[in-house]
Amino acid sequence: MAAVAGRWTTLVLRELMHAPYSFGTLRDRLPLISPKVLSDRLHTLRERGLIAQERLPGFPARTRYTLTPAGRALRPLLIELYRTGERLSHLSTSRRDARDR
Repeated sequence: MAAVAGRWTTLVLRELMHAPYSFGTLRDRLPLISPKVLSDRLHTLRERGLIAQERLPGFPARTRYTLTPAGRALRPLLIELYRTGERLSHLSTSRRDARDR
C-alpha cells in the first residue's frame, strides 16, 4: 500500500495502465489534478520504481511516462481497490436510501 500512497497516485497509475503518456496528455486526462501535484506524483512514482520517464527527441523537449514491470505488477491491486471502493459506495448509498424512507 505504501507504493500507491498519496492523493491522486492511484489515478495517475490507472491512466498509465492504458498506455504511455506525455505530461500534457496526463494533464488533459486528469484535469482535476494541478500541474504541480501531477509533477510531484510522477516524481514520487519514478523514485518508487513504478514508472519510467523517457525523453523524446525533437524540439520542444517532450517526455513520456511508462509503467515499469513493478508498476504493471500493481494492476491486480488497483483493480481490487476500485472494486472495493465501488462496493463500499454502493453499500453507503443503500444505507442512506433505507434511512430516508
